[in-house]
Amino acid sequence: MPNPTAAMLVIGDEILSGRTRDANMYYLAGELTKHGVDLKEVRVVSDDAPAIVAAVRALSQSFDHVFTSGGIGPTHDDITADCIAEAFGVSIDVREDARAILAEHYARTGAELNEARLRMARIPEGADLIDNPVSRAPGFTLRNVHVMAGVPAVFQAMVATVLATLTGGQPLLSQTLRIDRGEGEIAATLTALAEKYDDLSVGCYPFQQNGAYGANVVIRGTEGGRIDAAITELARELSL
Repeated sequence: MPNPTAAMLVIGDEILSGRTRDANMYYLAGELTKHGVDLKEVRVVSDDAPAIVAAVRALSQSFDHVFTSGGIGPTHDDITADCIAEAFGVSIDVREDARAILAEHYARTGAELNEARLRMARIPEGADLIDNPVSRAPGFTLRNVHVMAGVPAVFQAMVATVLATLTGGQPLLSQTLRIDRGEGEIAATLTALAEKYDDLSVGCYPFQQNGAYGANVVIRGTEGGRIDAAITELARELSL
């Protein structure tokens, strides 16, 4: 049975402007790989409501899970929650359980639960909260879309919460073989290998080091024995 599939939607002008380097995609990909969920697509959109709504609808219809990051904070440009509600045609308002979480947190820290911070308690109808042990403001899951913060520490904590509730498949395994030859010299061998081991993913990632060309060949799959066999055959064919 194939693994569940996933997509990621990264939301924020700061990513597209180059002000912020996204670290969440790298982290999510690694965690999903270990959990047996295949990340198939990543999109980055600006803080533009129609673009976010369109992306959420498209991805949620195409994949088993969608993970979003960014845009659920207290400022005017944090519009993700409203866009998720619009995408699924549900209402959104301050929810009492989310308000209670924030009220307890700000009372403990001595800060005011003002109108801006209360925006983070606005949750679309029918959503389940995602725990945030770092800064307490919750994310939420609506249908197959998991909506999380963009701050990496918070995002990572929320990913752990969500993955604990999901049924994964077989973890994706991989092995890498470094080959100190140019891609053109090994392309035919890799093509034949990929055709023979069509249940595996054979990727070729070239590099240049000290003026010499080479490539790291990465073979991925869910069965360690098949990966071992493919790596062994590749090394033999290239006389390594």
